[in-house]
Amino acid sequence: MKKHIILGVTGGIACYKMLDVASKLRKLGYEMNTIMTQNACEFVAPLSFETITNNYVVTDTFARPHKWEVEHIALAKKAELMLIAPATANIIGKVAHGIADDMLSTTVMAARCPVVFAPAMNTAMYENPIVQENIAYLKEKGYLFIEPDKGWLACGDLGAGKLPAPEVLVDYVTELLENRSDLGSEAEQDLKDKHVLITAGPTIEAIDPMRYITNHSSGKMGYAIAKDAVSRGAKVILVSGVTQLECPEGVERVNVKSARDMYEAVHQHFEWADVVIKTAAVADYRSKAISEHKIKKDNSHLTLELVPNPDILQSLGEKKTHQVLVGFAAETQNVLEYAKEKITKKHLDFIVANNIAEDGAGFKGDTNIATIIESSGAVTAYEQMSKLQLGHVILDKVKAYL
Repeated sequence: MKKHIILGVTGGIACYKMLDVASKLRKLGYEMNTIMTQNACEFVAPLSFETITNNYVVTDTFARPHKWEVEHIALAKKAELMLIAPATANIIGKVAHGIADDMLSTTVMAARCPVVFAPAMNTAMYENPIVQENIAYLKEKGYLFIEPDKGWLACGDLGAGKLPAPEVLVDYVTELLENRSDLGSEAEQDLKDKHVLITAGPTIEAIDPMRYITNHSSGKMGYAIAKDAVSRGAKVILVSGVTQLECPEGVERVNVKSARDMYEAVHQHFEWADVVIKTAAVADYRSKAISEHKIKKDNSHLTLELVPNPDILQSLGEKKTHQVLVGFAAETQNVLEYAKEKITKKHLDFIVANNIAEDGAGFKGDTNIATIIESSGAVTAYEQMSKLQLGHVILDKVKAYL
């Protein structure tokens, strides 16, 4: 049974992003109620949240309750986390000063679960000393905060105050609920000073100066593992193909393009590593010849001759000494059979297999459905979960091998 979340949506322009947050959390199986302030309803209709969460939205303290109960108390009791986003200066100030004059602020006052604020407002408002004092005071009282991003704001200003991307909010919530008892304290350092080498993302194989061969990998799985590994005390090197993802704080990223680039980078750091996790989707083939100039269209057939790329994972398996070696098998058929073949052929300790054609398990998404197969023959299947959660499962398994 998944946990219950209350989404508190206030009247910032960024509240439309919370529809995506609600959708992603719903797909992960969480139950949600949404409390919207009157100002939030000016930006997004409550019906939108009701449709996505499959639950009624509360907007009015004095509306007749859906059940015979004191609604703000009932909601506060069943919630295992409250996420207030976008959190305006108004709601932050109210809570800091104990003001409870609408359903959202009243429910926060009654809540015993973790309450997370994601501030979003104009830069000058966010940097206002009063707002900063309120945030500092709430942190002292145990409230949690997701720092805003910097960038162009809706008002045209440039600076801090942007609501982070929905993926960031979802990752924070799932990590708090599933993996850590309290993100406000130091996470368990069970991988302290271990050296973890991770590959992520796609590789790119040039055809000419304009065109290339690649795949649909987003890199999200590898980046999620890197984020969790560094939070557990590991020293992490992330060898990454071209992605749109931000490098997790504390992780050393090595940027590569082609499979041969990745081969060189991984072998350069292999002896340093205690653990190698190969999530990257490496192109199996590259063009035999790269044209110096753009290949012009002449309405005739074009034959592209391909040659195999080096098998990075197999090359590591053949030379490993003390390293724990983890592979990934992204397949569309005979998933377990192909994955088991890779364990033996590539000398892996275990492999994470998934069917990329299965809904919720493919590239670019925020979730995965995986089966871990160990060299001993043990097979463990996991239900759909966020990639951050799966990263935690994988690192727990790695810890056992270490």
